Amino acid sequence: MGLNLSPDETLHCRWAPANDPLYRAYHDEEWGVPEYDPRALWEKLQLDGMQAGLSWVTILRKREAIREEFDGFVPERVARWDQERIEKALQNPGIIRSPKKIQATIGNAQAYLDMMDAGEDFSDWLWSFTGGAPIVNQLDDVSNVPAKTPLSEELSKALKKKGFKFCGPVIVYAFMQAVGMVNDHETRCPRHKEVQEFYK
Repeated sequence: MGLNLSPDETLHCRWAPANDPLYRAYHDEEWGVPEYDPRALWEKLQLDGMQAGLSWVTILRKREAIREEFDGFVPERVARWDQERIEKALQNPGIIRSPKKIQATIGNAQAYLDMMDAGEDFSDWLWSFTGGAPIVNQLDDVSNVPAKTPLSEELSKALKKKGFKFCGPVIVYAFMQAVGMVNDHETRCPRHKEVQEFYK
């Protein structure tokens, strides 16, 4: 017996149900839109790292609390966190209270700043892995989306070499999808075409 879907539901990516307004808004407004701001890219990589072992919707529902606790994800601020600041964060039930993930975020802020000090723009560096333009896939169903790709494995290794943590190839591929380095909207989804209008 097939699903009783409205005409609208037969179009959008199946992972973004209309009965979850927050999740659907994320799909309709953010996911897959090319992001070029280096700080915003760094923030998204941290959020995807925090997702490790959890569902993305869990992070999405906590995102505003996480942003507030992590000083708006300003790398210059997070890089200066000491043990006292870590302990304060661990008392916040609105975030992912994992000492390892918090420590990784601090280290990732320092790695980001090291790149900046070396004259490397985080955005330009990331986008160089796709030749400066999004990879537009032609997926007819979400079940055909890979968990990782050779390119996400390459980028994962490169990030780790720069000192980043919680950036395995599966996390990195989810990040690449989210920030539009890869367009993995289903071809029937209106957003597959729409997000291409944001390409530089």
